[in-house]
Amino acid sequence: MDLALKGAAEAAQLIRDGLISSKDLVSACLEQIERLEDKIGAWAFIDPELALAQAQRADSVLQLGQPIGSLHGVPVGVKDIFDTKDMPTEDGTVLHRGRQPQQDATVVAKLREAGAIIMGKTVTTELAVFHPGKTRNPHDLERTPGGSSSGSAAAVAAGMDPQAVGTQTNGARIRPASFCGVYGYKPTFGHISRHLVLPQSRPLDQIGVFGRSIEDVALIAESLVGYDPSDPDSIMQARPGLFTVQAEKPPVEPRLAFVKTPVWQEADPFTRSAFEELVVELGESAAEIHLPDMFNGAHEHHRQIMEADLARSFAAEYRDGADQLSDTLKQMIERGQKVLAVDYNNAVAARDIYYGAFEQVFEWHDAIITLATVGEAPAGLESTGSPMFCTIWTLCGMPAITLPLLQGEQGMPLGVQLVGSRGDDARLLRTARWLVETVASA
Repeated sequence: MDLALKGAAEAAQLIRDGLISSKDLVSACLEQIERLEDKIGAWAFIDPELALAQAQRADSVLQLGQPIGSLHGVPVGVKDIFDTKDMPTEDGTVLHRGRQPQQDATVVAKLREAGAIIMGKTVTTELAVFHPGKTRNPHDLERTPGGSSSGSAAAVAAGMDPQAVGTQTNGARIRPASFCGVYGYKPTFGHISRHLVLPQSRPLDQIGVFGRSIEDVALIAESLVGYDPSDPDSIMQARPGLFTVQAEKPPVEPRLAFVKTPVWQEADPFTRSAFEELVVELGESAAEIHLPDMFNGAHEHHRQIMEADLARSFAAEYRDGADQLSDTLKQMIERGQKVLAVDYNNAVAARDIYYGAFEQVFEWHDAIITLATVGEAPAGLESTGSPMFCTIWTLCGMPAITLPLLQGEQGMPLGVQLVGSRGDDARLLRTARWLVETVASA
């Protein structure tokens, strides 16, 4: 049994049943890290002794018959923009080198409460924007893993840990999941707290997870969802039964809305063709829906919000250390400084207008099916690829998941993105499971 390749849900069950120990699982992951990290570069911080100490404590708790959480003893990688009281948080920039928080981010505290082993901090791009970190794609070391949650996606794909957490302000979770061939899930905006996570843009920043199956992402996300008064956009609601519902058979066969979005022609021809073939195979289960012309302005509205907020969020870094920032980030900040307040406010207000157009879609469809990326991971390590097929869904705060169902022209993973109605995350995951099983049986 290759423990390093077990998914989070399966590993958690094996630990609960006493068939493996947390120490066994963590040790297997550490061996994988030792073997591959020099090539892949997924980790910003890793302390094997600390990881093993956590695992030993987890095993002791289980042996004593004490109550355990849903992720008890299972390792997790944490993107290096989440504060951790026992590990540095350097945000992918030399400007924050040596930064040691005194308190855990809410997400990290919830992971610990669920019994997860905080394996270490995974690599992010510079201040979680576009400039690449050191991480390479496990499927082809000369290709990008995507960003900004580069290390989280690569670590899961390479068997270094079974699950990881990341963030998304544009396409920072869906894109690396697609490029690395893993499952990436972004819940509804406001479902997971951002407290003590590096802020970029309050209207856009969203937390999400990576795993090796729908079961995995549902399990970890369910442990993280919940109201937090420290996050002004946190939604007060009952915790959804993501893990239970995703395993259920839909009461009727799901209907999918195939949406190309205004940037459809930006995808490479092979990718467009492969995706359209998938839609044809789905037959009556998928029908094309055309978005109104107003969506032609959505990407510009997202840009105005994101860049204006970057200028505000990283004003100190720009003022005191502009010479140590990448040209890409400096240019985004400088454009953001020029965004007029009226344009920013109009862009923020447009989010609900755009979402309103989708409410009719979800009256007749269970989910939207669309591309996750413009294609497979591009060759070269100078960029993290385009996030444009994630922009609208991030702007609208809608839940999204990417499923590793296709291959690109060069044999690299290619994700299929499903998008759901706000707050209907459990239904989205159940529909995603149905799609995976439908494709597998075709």
